[in-house]
Amino acid sequence: MQVGERRTAGGRGARLEARVSRATKALFQKAAELEGRSVTDFVVHSAVEAAKRTLQENEFMHLTQRDRVAFVEALLNAPAPNARLQKAAQRHAQVFAG
Repeated sequence: MQVGERRTAGGRGARLEARVSRATKALFQKAAELEGRSVTDFVVHSAVEAAKRTLQENEFMHLTQRDRVAFVEALLNAPAPNARLQKAAQRHAQVFAG
């Protein structure tokens, strides 16, 4: 893929070009037609959505070292249940005991 930094007359920004097989282009055209979009709009929209999804998944999966340590510490050294939690557990047992 080639990316240029030249501004177009419409102010759209950078240009992106890609070489694809005929089958891939036909696939894009068919999908774009079904969505009532141009091929360019379809490809750009799909790429943006895929990029956002990838970034979101990556961001979610990468906890900082501090976050991981805090999480493990909370699991290993959980405070004793207070009176309200014990009362709630008793109510739960009564309601769902059968």
